[in-house]
Amino acid sequence: MSRYAVIDLGTNTFHLLIAEREASGKIKEVFRERRFVKLAEEGIDTIGPAPYRRGMETMKRYRRVLAAHDVPVEQVRVFGTAALRTAGNGQAFMKEVKESTGIEIRLISGEREAELIYKGVILAVPPTEERMLIMDIGGGSVEFIIASLQGVLWAQSFPVGVAVLYKNFHRHEPILAEETEAIQKFLKKELSPLTEALGRFPTQRLVGASGTFDVLEFFLGEEKAHLLSATIPSEKFFPFYEQLVSMDSNQRRNLRGMPPDRVDMIIVALILIKTILEIAAIRQITVSAYAMKEGMLHEMMQA
Repeated sequence: MSRYAVIDLGTNTFHLLIAEREASGKIKEVFRERRFVKLAEEGIDTIGPAPYRRGMETMKRYRRVLAAHDVPVEQVRVFGTAALRTAGNGQAFMKEVKESTGIEIRLISGEREAELIYKGVILAVPPTEERMLIMDIGGGSVEFIIASLQGVLWAQSFPVGVAVLYKNFHRHEPILAEETEAIQKFLKKELSPLTEALGRFPTQRLVGASGTFDVLEFFLGEEKAHLLSATIPSEKFFPFYEQLVSMDSNQRRNLRGMPPDRVDMIIVALILIKTILEIAAIRQITVSAYAMKEGMLHEMMQA
């Protein structure tokens, strides 16, 4: 059976997903790994020496894993997102990866990210007559897609990822009220095109993909419609939000079930989600197990 692999080089995390195509056309996961490389640890404009080294080590490891799982090189896709698009030494990193591993990294635009996220999410959360707002929170950017049974109605990528918000606003532990207000004010200004789009295509259903939403599912998830999605009533979000923003980083770290690598940026991510819940008057949050990687796999397998 043919094997396919996707490597997603995000601003915070590098993900490797190896899969096979089942006879039904569904994705059968073979291997998955996530490593917190934190490319933007020293800023989004340049990859610092330590994250650069972590990134190279991770890519060399992924090359060994691909070989061990017999994935043909022509069936591997590696894509760089916000951090590699923005960093002045992003091209140098890509060149060194190619020279040392033979792996070619393709830079993709925020709009292409949104397209792939949509393709992945609808495999886990099939669209209905009711519109949905899909949100994928990255370190460097956040993608929003408004979709329905008719397909994508509107999509846009915004450079307001959690690494950006954390570096620019979160300076105290616990976060200060004025820092929270500054983040919300900044987001409402930056996301005004989303507000306008929601005026044209209103929806009260938020579908979240990737990291922070997995944390919400662990703490707040109620029911699993099936293995690939979970539902959270929006009213459960706000008490959890209030609890976490009052904590310092040590208290968050000691919270049972909190992933250590989410401790720093979970607060700005929750402020971001809260802002969206308020802008769109969201009443239900659905967490999708699939996002961009699965969208790319599906595209490759269809081809």
